[in-house]
Amino acid sequence: MAKAVLINAVTLRQRPYRNNHPLAIPRTALAIDLIRAYDALTGDELLPGRVAKTEELAWFHTDDYIAALRAAEANGRLQDGDRERYQLGTVENPYFDRLFTIPARATGGSIQAAEEVLKGRVAFNPAGGMHHARAASAQGFCYFNDPVLGILRLRQAGWRVLYVDIDAHHGDGVEAAFIADPEVLTLSLHMDTAYAYPFRDGQLTDCGGEQGGYSTINVPLPQGTHDAECRLLFDAVWQPALEKFKPDAVVLQAGTDMLAADPLGKLKISTECFLDIARTVMNSAPRHADGTPRLLVTGGGGYHPLLLARAWTGLWALLSGRELPEAIPAAGAEVLRNAGWNLDEDEPYFSSLFASRFDHLEPEKISQQIQILAVDVRRHPFFRS
Repeated sequence: MAKAVLINAVTLRQRPYRNNHPLAIPRTALAIDLIRAYDALTGDELLPGRVAKTEELAWFHTDDYIAALRAAEANGRLQDGDRERYQLGTVENPYFDRLFTIPARATGGSIQAAEEVLKGRVAFNPAGGMHHARAASAQGFCYFNDPVLGILRLRQAGWRVLYVDIDAHHGDGVEAAFIADPEVLTLSLHMDTAYAYPFRDGQLTDCGGEQGGYSTINVPLPQGTHDAECRLLFDAVWQPALEKFKPDAVVLQAGTDMLAADPLGKLKISTECFLDIARTVMNSAPRHADGTPRLLVTGGGGYHPLLLARAWTGLWALLSGRELPEAIPAAGAEVLRNAGWNLDEDEPYFSSLFASRFDHLEPEKISQQIQILAVDVRRHPFFRS
């Protein structure tokens, strides 16, 4: 039996969003195509995703919100008032064909991934990671909150869960869902919400919990944070959180918009750093009896398809125990060149997206602001409670 599985929650290659939407790009299918070009995916490692059942969605989402999405798909349009009630039909969260089925399949993939972790495997759902959605509304391109539902499936088994979110944007929907649950700790490293979406919460002082408990750790990153700074902050918080919380499993949201050159990110982090953090999470996660990490990984943000495909291919290699060459095979380079992405073909780094993992050239001097933040992170009330 394969020790790592990849959930393919994409059944159709046509993209539902219109061309002016940040998600109107190839993402999960492109990453899987690149993984296959490396010959790094066997038949027993790839599992077809399934649509989440209504009763599963209702573990977190309200009945009326689920019904509104179902009705919109069935009727081919939204109802009057859905924009105000559910934040549907907005620029961020537009109507598209299969408005219920597509996010419900991505969500079913994360529930399925949780079940695979319970069986003893590492599981990766690249179509998941929709961490902004709320119980009764869409938010930030997210219609159903699959990380919440994946965590809830693990919680049904009685497991304590440490959720770590390295997407460039604050994992606010997951944080809010578990703010009063002492059996879930949410840890989010993200662009400071003083300058980045969702423009609220996500500060170091937002600790969550009730009656003196602390259920969340937020690490807001200044603009331009680079590898050495990101790694300093991650190291300041990760192992102490793991040792104090003592989870039974880890859920990693691995959005790639933290990477330099992502059009919606304002950080300068390389693919190497992204993968190094993922490697640390995997290597230090709790273990099954046979040594397999109790680790569920989702995708998330990521709006540069070439960066995303490279990063998630490297991530799958880590999770499945493979060593892949940095040089992309000819078939993989062809896959990426045919992706239809032309935003930055004239940029000096463009060719390196094919030949080697992305390296920014800025000096890795750690700023005083980051040094102070690292000290403050170590003083977080969670560690003193």
